Amino acid sequence: MYMFKYILKRIALMLLTLLVIMTICFVLIKLLQPEMPMMGKEAAAEKARREALGYNKPVMVQYAIYLRNIITKFDWGTSWKIDYLSDVKDVIADRLPPSLLINTFSIIISIPLGILLGIIAAIKKNKLTDHIISTLIILFVSVPSYVYAFLLQYTLGFKLGLFPVMLSSLYDAGGSWFSPVMLKSMALPVLALSFGVIADLARYVRAELTEALTSEYMLLARAKGLTKAQATIRHAMKNAMVPVLPMIISLFTGVIGGSIIIEKIFVVNGIGSLYLKSISMLDYHVFIATGMFYTVIGLASTILVDLSYGFLDPRIRMGAK
Repeated sequence: MYMFKYILKRIALMLLTLLVIMTICFVLIKLLQPEMPMMGKEAAAEKARREALGYNKPVMVQYAIYLRNIITKFDWGTSWKIDYLSDVKDVIADRLPPSLLINTFSIIISIPLGILLGIIAAIKKNKLTDHIISTLIILFVSVPSYVYAFLLQYTLGFKLGLFPVMLSSLYDAGGSWFSPVMLKSMALPVLALSFGVIADLARYVRAELTEALTSEYMLLARAKGLTKAQATIRHAMKNAMVPVLPMIISLFTGVIGGSIIIEKIFVVNGIGSLYLKSISMLDYHVFIATGMFYTVIGLASTILVDLSYGFLDPRIRMGAK
Protein backbone atom coordinates (compact mmCIF):
# COMPACT_ATOMS: atom_id res chain seq x y z
CA MET A 1 0.00 0.00 0.00
CA TYR A 2 2.86 2.34 0.87
CA MET A 3 4.52 1.57 -2.47
CA PHE A 4 1.30 2.20 -4.41
CA LYS A 5 0.81 5.60 -2.74
CA TYR A 6 4.46 6.44 -3.37
CA ILE A 7 4.15 5.59 -7.08
CA LEU A 8 1.02 7.74 -7.44
CA LYS A 9 2.73 10.61 -5.63
CA ARG A 10 5.83 10.41 -7.86
CA ILE A 11 3.75 10.25 -11.05
CA ALA A 12 1.74 13.29 -9.93
CA LEU A 13 4.95 15.20 -9.19
CA MET A 14 6.35 14.16 -12.57
CA LEU A 15 3.27 15.48 -14.38
CA LEU A 16 3.45 18.73 -12.41
CA THR A 17 7.13 19.10 -13.30
CA LEU A 18 6.36 18.48 -16.97
CA LEU A 19 3.62 21.11 -16.87
CA VAL A 20 5.95 23.69 -15.30
CA ILE A 21 8.75 23.01 -17.79
CA MET A 22 6.38 23.09 -20.76
CA THR A 23 4.80 26.33 -19.57
CA ILE A 24 8.18 28.02 -19.19
CA CYS A 25 9.32 26.80 -22.62
CA PHE A 26 6.12 27.87 -24.36
CA VAL A 27 5.99 31.36 -22.82
CA LEU A 28 9.69 32.07 -23.38
CA ILE A 29 9.51 30.87 -26.97
CA LYS A 30 6.60 33.22 -27.67
CA LEU A 31 8.85 36.08 -26.53
CA LEU A 32 11.37 35.23 -29.23
CA GLN A 33 11.27 36.09 -32.92
CA PRO A 34 7.78 35.13 -34.16
CA GLU A 35 7.30 32.40 -36.75
CA MET A 36 6.72 34.20 -40.02
CA PRO A 37 4.09 32.73 -42.36
CA MET A 38 5.42 31.05 -45.49
CA MET A 39 2.36 32.01 -47.49
CA GLY A 40 3.23 29.95 -50.56
CA LYS A 41 0.86 27.71 -52.50
CA GLU A 42 -0.31 26.28 -49.14
CA ALA A 43 -1.17 29.75 -47.83
CA ALA A 44 -4.84 28.95 -47.17
CA ALA A 45 -4.02 25.73 -45.28
CA GLU A 46 -1.32 27.47 -43.27
CA LYS A 47 -3.60 30.36 -42.36
CA ALA A 48 -6.33 27.96 -41.22
CA ARG A 49 -3.86 25.97 -39.13
CA ARG A 50 -2.50 29.13 -37.48
CA GLU A 51 -5.99 30.29 -36.60
CA ALA A 52 -6.83 26.85 -35.19
CA LEU A 53 -3.75 27.09 -32.95
CA GLY A 54 -4.83 30.56 -31.76
CA TYR A 55 -1.91 32.53 -33.24
CA ASN A 56 -4.13 35.61 -33.38
CA LYS A 57 -4.92 35.39 -29.64
CA PRO A 58 -2.98 36.18 -26.42
CA VAL A 59 -0.11 33.91 -25.39
CA MET A 60 -1.91 32.22 -22.49
CA VAL A 61 -4.93 31.50 -24.70
CA GLN A 62 -2.55 29.93 -27.24
CA TYR A 63 -1.05 27.84 -24.47
CA ALA A 64 -4.48 26.69 -23.29
CA ILE A 65 -5.32 25.61 -26.87
CA TYR A 66 -1.94 23.86 -27.12
CA LEU A 67 -2.50 21.91 -23.88
CA ARG A 68 -6.05 21.02 -24.88
CA ASN A 69 -4.84 19.63 -28.21
CA ILE A 70 -2.16 17.54 -26.48
CA ILE A 71 -4.57 16.09 -23.92
CA THR A 72 -7.50 15.44 -26.26
CA LYS A 73 -5.81 14.65 -29.59
CA PHE A 74 -2.13 14.13 -28.68
CA ASP A 75 -1.49 16.97 -31.13
CA TRP A 76 1.88 18.59 -30.41
CA GLY A 77 1.49 21.28 -33.04
CA THR A 78 2.76 21.83 -36.56
CA SER A 79 6.23 21.94 -38.05
CA TRP A 80 6.57 25.17 -40.01
CA LYS A 81 10.21 24.82 -41.12
CA ILE A 82 11.64 21.30 -40.88
CA ASP A 83 8.72 19.44 -42.49
CA TYR A 84 6.27 22.08 -43.68
CA LEU A 85 2.71 21.72 -42.34
CA SER A 86 3.37 18.21 -40.96
CA ASP A 87 2.20 17.17 -37.50
CA VAL A 88 5.02 17.32 -34.98
CA LYS A 89 4.23 13.84 -33.66
CA ASP A 90 4.67 12.44 -37.19
CA VAL A 91 7.98 14.28 -37.62
CA ILE A 92 9.26 12.81 -34.34
CA ALA A 93 7.92 9.33 -35.12
CA ASP A 94 9.86 9.29 -38.42
CA ARG A 95 13.11 10.08 -36.62
CA LEU A 96 12.63 7.90 -33.55
CA PRO A 97 13.83 4.48 -34.89
CA PRO A 98 17.53 5.32 -35.50
CA SER A 99 17.86 7.04 -32.12
CA LEU A 100 16.24 4.14 -30.26
CA LEU A 101 18.31 1.53 -32.08
CA ILE A 102 21.65 3.25 -31.54
CA ASN A 103 20.96 3.89 -27.87
CA THR A 104 19.58 0.38 -27.29
CA PHE A 105 22.54 -1.31 -28.97
CA SER A 106 24.89 0.87 -26.91
CA ILE A 107 23.22 -0.19 -23.64
CA ILE A 108 23.17 -3.87 -24.69
CA ILE A 109 26.91 -3.78 -25.35
CA SER A 110 27.84 -1.60 -22.38
CA ILE A 111 26.06 -3.43 -19.54
CA PRO A 112 27.71 -6.88 -19.81
CA LEU A 113 31.15 -5.46 -20.63
CA GLY A 114 31.02 -2.91 -17.83
CA ILE A 115 29.90 -5.45 -15.23
CA LEU A 116 32.47 -8.01 -16.42
CA LEU A 117 35.38 -5.55 -16.28
CA GLY A 118 34.26 -4.33 -12.85
CA ILE A 119 34.12 -7.90 -11.51
CA ILE A 120 37.56 -8.75 -12.90
CA ALA A 121 39.07 -5.56 -11.45
CA ALA A 122 37.53 -6.25 -8.01
CA ILE A 123 38.64 -9.89 -7.89
CA LYS A 124 42.17 -8.95 -9.08
CA LYS A 125 42.38 -5.91 -6.80
CA ASN A 126 45.84 -4.24 -6.60
CA LYS A 127 47.21 -6.58 -9.27
CA LEU A 128 48.36 -5.76 -12.80
CA THR A 129 44.94 -6.55 -14.30
CA ASP A 130 43.24 -4.18 -11.86
CA HIS A 131 45.73 -1.40 -12.60
CA ILE A 132 45.22 -1.74 -16.36
CA ILE A 133 41.43 -1.74 -16.09
CA SER A 134 41.43 1.17 -13.61
CA THR A 135 43.68 3.22 -15.90
CA LEU A 136 41.40 2.61 -18.86
CA ILE A 137 38.37 3.49 -16.73
CA ILE A 138 39.90 6.85 -15.75
CA LEU A 139 40.78 7.54 -19.39
CA PHE A 140 37.33 6.75 -20.77
CA VAL A 141 35.46 8.52 -17.96
CA SER A 142 37.52 11.69 -18.41
CA VAL A 143 37.09 12.05 -22.17
CA PRO A 144 33.66 13.03 -23.60
CA SER A 145 31.94 10.75 -26.11
CA TYR A 146 32.26 13.16 -29.05
CA VAL A 147 36.06 12.88 -28.85
CA TYR A 148 35.78 9.10 -29.31
CA ALA A 149 33.39 9.76 -32.17
CA PHE A 150 35.95 11.84 -34.08
CA LEU A 151 38.75 9.35 -33.33
CA LEU A 152 36.64 6.39 -34.49
CA GLN A 153 35.59 8.25 -37.62
CA TYR A 154 39.20 9.05 -38.48
CA THR A 155 40.81 5.69 -37.65
CA LEU A 156 38.24 2.94 -38.28
CA GLY A 157 36.22 4.90 -40.83
CA PHE A 158 38.53 7.15 -42.85
CA LYS A 159 41.98 5.56 -42.50
CA LEU A 160 41.17 1.84 -42.30
CA GLY A 161 37.83 1.97 -44.11
CA LEU A 162 36.31 -0.71 -41.89
CA PHE A 163 33.05 1.14 -41.23
CA PRO A 164 31.11 4.00 -42.86
CA VAL A 165 31.83 7.41 -41.34
CA MET A 166 28.11 8.26 -41.28
CA LEU A 167 24.85 6.38 -40.85
CA SER A 168 23.39 4.89 -44.02
CA SER A 169 20.02 6.16 -45.19
CA LEU A 170 17.04 3.85 -45.00
CA TYR A 171 16.91 3.77 -48.81
CA ASP A 172 20.57 2.69 -49.13
CA ALA A 173 19.98 0.02 -46.47
CA GLY A 174 17.19 -1.59 -48.51
CA GLY A 175 14.35 -0.13 -46.47
CA SER A 176 15.19 -2.06 -43.28
CA TRP A 177 16.68 -0.79 -40.02
CA PHE A 178 18.13 -4.26 -39.37
CA SER A 179 19.83 -4.88 -42.72
CA PRO A 180 23.60 -5.67 -42.68
CA VAL A 181 24.34 -2.33 -44.34
CA MET A 182 22.44 -0.38 -41.69
CA LEU A 183 23.86 -2.35 -38.76
CA LYS A 184 27.41 -1.89 -40.05
CA SER A 185 26.91 1.86 -40.36
CA MET A 186 25.64 1.97 -36.76
CA ALA A 187 28.84 0.41 -35.39
CA LEU A 188 30.82 3.64 -34.92
CA PRO A 189 28.11 5.72 -33.19
CA VAL A 190 27.28 2.76 -30.94
CA LEU A 191 30.94 2.37 -29.96
CA ALA A 192 31.32 6.10 -29.34
CA LEU A 193 28.35 6.03 -26.95
CA SER A 194 29.45 2.80 -25.25
CA PHE A 195 32.95 3.69 -24.04
CA GLY A 196 31.87 6.13 -21.34
CA VAL A 197 29.01 3.90 -20.13
CA ILE A 198 31.28 0.86 -19.88
CA ALA A 199 33.83 2.84 -17.86
CA ASP A 200 31.20 4.28 -15.48
CA LEU A 201 29.62 0.90 -14.88
CA ALA A 202 32.96 -0.89 -14.42
CA ARG A 203 34.09 1.71 -11.89
CA TYR A 204 30.89 1.40 -9.88
CA VAL A 205 30.84 -2.42 -9.95
CA ARG A 206 34.47 -2.56 -8.87
CA ALA A 207 33.83 -0.27 -5.89
CA GLU A 208 30.72 -2.13 -4.73
CA LEU A 209 32.17 -5.62 -5.22
CA THR A 210 35.45 -4.69 -3.53
CA GLU A 211 33.51 -3.55 -0.47
CA ALA A 212 31.40 -6.73 -0.52
CA LEU A 213 34.45 -9.00 -0.78
CA THR A 214 35.97 -7.47 2.37
CA SER A 215 32.76 -7.60 4.43
CA GLU A 216 32.20 -9.78 7.50
CA TYR A 217 29.60 -12.03 5.91
CA MET A 218 32.22 -13.13 3.37
CA LEU A 219 34.46 -14.28 6.22
CA LEU A 220 31.51 -16.17 7.68
CA ALA A 221 30.77 -17.79 4.32
CA ARG A 222 34.39 -18.93 3.96
CA ALA A 223 34.35 -20.23 7.56
CA LYS A 224 31.28 -22.32 6.74
CA GLY A 225 33.33 -24.12 4.08
CA LEU A 226 32.45 -22.26 0.88
CA THR A 227 35.23 -21.73 -1.63
CA LYS A 228 36.16 -18.18 -2.62
CA ALA A 229 34.33 -18.55 -5.93
CA GLN A 230 31.18 -19.92 -4.26
CA ALA A 231 31.15 -17.17 -1.63
CA THR A 232 31.71 -14.50 -4.27
CA ILE A 233 28.90 -15.70 -6.53
CA ARG A 234 26.34 -16.53 -3.82
CA HIS A 235 26.92 -13.63 -1.45
CA ALA A 236 29.24 -10.85 -2.69
CA MET A 237 27.80 -10.60 -6.20
CA LYS A 238 24.22 -10.65 -4.97
CA ASN A 239 24.77 -7.80 -2.52
CA ALA A 240 26.99 -5.77 -4.83
CA MET A 241 24.40 -5.78 -7.63
CA VAL A 242 21.65 -4.18 -5.49
CA PRO A 243 22.98 -0.61 -5.93
CA VAL A 244 24.36 -1.35 -9.41
CA LEU A 245 21.12 -2.38 -11.11
CA PRO A 246 19.32 0.95 -10.45
CA MET A 247 22.38 2.72 -11.81
CA ILE A 248 21.93 0.89 -15.11
CA ILE A 249 18.52 2.54 -15.50
CA SER A 250 19.99 5.98 -14.92
CA LEU A 251 22.77 5.30 -17.43
CA PHE A 252 20.15 5.06 -20.17
CA THR A 253 19.31 8.74 -19.59
CA GLY A 254 22.96 9.66 -19.94
CA VAL A 255 23.25 7.72 -23.18
CA ILE A 256 20.15 9.43 -24.59
CA GLY A 257 21.56 12.84 -23.72
CA GLY A 258 24.98 12.05 -25.15
CA SER A 259 23.49 10.82 -28.40
CA ILE A 260 22.42 14.36 -29.33
CA ILE A 261 26.00 15.29 -30.27
CA ILE A 262 26.82 11.81 -31.61
CA GLU A 263 23.87 11.95 -34.01
CA LYS A 264 25.13 15.28 -35.33
CA ILE A 265 28.64 13.91 -35.88
CA PHE A 266 27.52 10.74 -37.67
CA VAL A 267 24.68 12.46 -39.58
CA VAL A 268 22.02 10.33 -37.90
CA ASN A 269 18.55 11.58 -38.81
CA GLY A 270 17.26 10.95 -35.30
CA ILE A 271 15.70 12.77 -32.37
CA GLY A 272 18.96 14.40 -31.28
CA SER A 273 19.67 15.96 -34.67
CA LEU A 274 16.00 16.97 -34.91
CA TYR A 275 16.29 18.75 -31.56
CA LEU A 276 19.34 20.74 -32.69
CA LYS A 277 17.76 21.47 -36.06
CA SER A 278 14.58 22.79 -34.44
CA ILE A 279 16.70 25.28 -32.48
CA SER A 280 18.68 26.51 -35.48
CA MET A 281 15.61 26.77 -37.74
CA LEU A 282 13.33 28.24 -35.03
CA ASP A 283 10.75 25.49 -35.47
CA TYR A 284 9.17 26.10 -32.08
CA HIS A 285 6.60 23.33 -31.81
CA VAL A 286 9.19 20.73 -32.80
CA PHE A 287 11.57 22.17 -30.20
CA ILE A 288 8.97 21.95 -27.42
CA ALA A 289 7.97 18.39 -28.32
CA THR A 290 11.54 17.07 -28.54
CA GLY A 291 12.44 18.89 -25.32
CA MET A 292 9.51 17.20 -23.58
CA PHE A 293 10.64 13.86 -25.01
CA TYR A 294 14.01 14.17 -23.23
CA THR A 295 12.35 15.54 -20.09
CA VAL A 296 9.94 12.59 -19.86
CA ILE A 297 12.80 10.10 -20.24
CA GLY A 298 14.80 11.83 -17.51
CA LEU A 299 11.90 12.02 -15.04
CA ALA A 300 10.68 8.47 -15.77
CA SER A 301 14.16 7.01 -15.27
CA THR A 302 14.42 8.81 -11.92
CA ILE A 303 11.17 7.22 -10.76
CA LEU A 304 12.25 3.78 -11.99
CA VAL A 305 15.56 4.08 -10.15
CA ASP A 306 13.79 4.94 -6.88
CA LEU A 307 11.27 2.12 -7.28
CA SER A 308 13.90 -0.44 -8.21
CA TYR A 309 15.56 -0.02 -4.81
CA GLY A 310 12.35 -1.12 -3.11
CA PHE A 311 11.95 -4.17 -5.33
CA LEU A 312 15.61 -5.25 -5.19
CA ASP A 313 16.13 -4.76 -1.48
CA PRO A 314 13.17 -5.85 0.74
CA ARG A 315 14.57 -3.75 3.60
CA ILE A 316 13.73 -0.60 1.62
CA ARG A 317 10.10 0.42 1.58
CA MET A 318 9.55 3.49 -0.57
CA GLY A 319 6.88 5.78 0.83
CA ALA A 320 6.84 4.25 4.33
CA LYS A 321 7.19 6.56 7.27
